[in-house]
Amino acid sequence: MFEKWRSARRKFLPETEIRTGDEQGMEKRRYRYLFYGRVQGVGFRYKARHLADRYGLTGFVRNEYDGSVTAEIQGPKTAIGVWMQCLNQDPYIRIDSFERKDLDLREGEECFSVRH
Repeated sequence: MFEKWRSARRKFLPETEIRTGDEQGMEKRRYRYLFYGRVQGVGFRYKARHLADRYGLTGFVRNEYDGSVTAEIQGPKTAIGVWMQCLNQDPYIRIDSFERKDLDLREGEECFSVRH
């Protein structure tokens, strides 16, 4: 079942800061996100890939026909949270809402890709 969330544009952690020492936050997770808002035609997929590479996350991102964007992201829970915060801070991207679903981990996945 998808969890529905509303996002608010606010200031979060700086892009380069990931809190360490939080054992629960370092636990590896995989999520599927569906993003709604101004998320196509604004560099969303490439920003998502850049941030995923920066924080050591794997998965993929792709545009959907209804104007939304789907992303599957895997890595430490804390790093995924920072990835989300940084996406929400981009001046061209506007995430009005998103849905999140927990997925099983994919062993052996090595990179984050933009799918077409």
